[in-house]
Amino acid sequence: MTALLAIDLGTESARVAVYSADGEELGRSQSGYPTSFPHPGRAEQNPEDWWRAVVTATRAAVAEAGAPPVAGVAVATTASTVAVLDGDGRPLRPALLWMDSRASAESELTARSSHPVLRYSGGSDAVEWLVPKAMWLAREEPDVYRAARRVTEAVDYLVWRLTGEWTGSRMNAVCKWNYDPRGGGLPDDLYAEFGVPDLRDRLPERIVPVGGAVAPVRAAVRDELGITGAAMVAAGGIDAHLSLLAVGGARPGRVSVVSGTSTAFVTEIDEPVFPPTVWGPYPDALTTGRWLVEGGQVTSGSVLTWAGEQLLGTPRAHLAGLIEEAAALPPCSHGLMVLDYFMGNRTPLRDPRLRGAVLGLTLGSRPAEVYRAAVEGVAYGTRQVLESFVDGGVPVDEVYVSGGIRHNPLWLRTTADVLGRPLRLVADDNLTLRACAVTAATGCGQAASLTEAAAGFAPRVRIVEPDTAHRDALEQGYADYRAATDATRPLAHRLSAPGRWEGSAPRATAHAADVGARRVRDHRPV
Repeated sequence: MTALLAIDLGTESARVAVYSADGEELGRSQSGYPTSFPHPGRAEQNPEDWWRAVVTATRAAVAEAGAPPVAGVAVATTASTVAVLDGDGRPLRPALLWMDSRASAESELTARSSHPVLRYSGGSDAVEWLVPKAMWLAREEPDVYRAARRVTEAVDYLVWRLTGEWTGSRMNAVCKWNYDPRGGGLPDDLYAEFGVPDLRDRLPERIVPVGGAVAPVRAAVRDELGITGAAMVAAGGIDAHLSLLAVGGARPGRVSVVSGTSTAFVTEIDEPVFPPTVWGPYPDALTTGRWLVEGGQVTSGSVLTWAGEQLLGTPRAHLAGLIEEAAALPPCSHGLMVLDYFMGNRTPLRDPRLRGAVLGLTLGSRPAEVYRAAVEGVAYGTRQVLESFVDGGVPVDEVYVSGGIRHNPLWLRTTADVLGRPLRLVADDNLTLRACAVTAATGCGQAASLTEAAAGFAPRVRIVEPDTAHRDALEQGYADYRAATDATRPLAHRLSAPGRWEGSAPRATAHAADVGARRVRDHRPV
């Protein structure tokens, strides 16, 4: 019996699972790495830490599975998490994490271009994407940029570590590099307009569609990972985007909502629409001949972690008690409003300079009330994204929910109630790993197509129906959320303006341990 190896590089840890050809999970493990937050709006990691975590988690998962020979491998990562490497693949500086918003000025500059390829990204490049980050590097760290042989996505870095081949996922290229798969390719003229005319030279030369075969894992790396077998690596991509492969496959009206540290919303449509409130439509990003649409909240579960553990000082082991106490409160009964823009807004506002807020505090405000308000604020942000889909002509019929939200009953229940629609809660807590197995099965030839492979990996779901008892209160709460966003925007822009914190001491580092725990300690960038 041969197996499939799935690797998911997340924000806090690398998760690895081994699957049988028919979709049974045989083994799983994870290993963490630190994140540095050197200044407000900045987040960095060390690519060498990623690889150490992948090796540790892979060896443990394979051992648990009984070490079957591996037929196929696929990788998914956060995006755009950008590594800057020399000719030997060594980091020249810490990688810029997906949530890093230092390139806000560069993102705003992209909105002034009239280049036709930008219609596939809503008219501009978001602050999180590779191109604005490369623009920032060229402007602020020109010596590092000139020395860089590779400015690349985390997924492409891991594929190189596995195979020795520099290839780019077509998904990442289309969604994050302004790559036009329908004739234009990499837009050198756009890169030149943005001040990085030589960016192409730092990107992978070969672009491979999701599920396409790249190369086998190198023999020395197979030994390092503790695997045997042919181990053909298939092109993967962006963690949340691939989740459509793990909900039975993409079809119009089916939206995958992956709610963890952030929340990503992805769907595919047959004919393109071009509202400025979404990311996309991306041609051929996942499925050739179709268009992928994306939305998202930069911070969601991370807001709840901040509220519970950092603001309120509740140890992670005691969070269940805080959640239970908050759940006992009627919705919107606390007089508080939390805005979830802690690292800006991804969509529909496309504003990296928005900031979070807690409004309405009094000396009588209790921890459970603050936490409840934070949960409601995150749920309002989710509704704002899905409403932008519908308003923009993107159908939303089935909402599949997965990720860390399944472990927080208050977050799950509040989201269903605020949306006022049933949620299909996925039983598996990591759709990305299952999607990687689908991708790996296609790449190694066990399935003829992604669609065929996806049908065999469809998950079990539970329907979460909305409770309409507090509909009026939540409707008013959502209206207040939108009003508070508008009212605080000018101040948020002033507070987040570059230069306000220049020269201040670097911020803390968050570290995810092997069991996924998180702590905060003083730590300078790697």
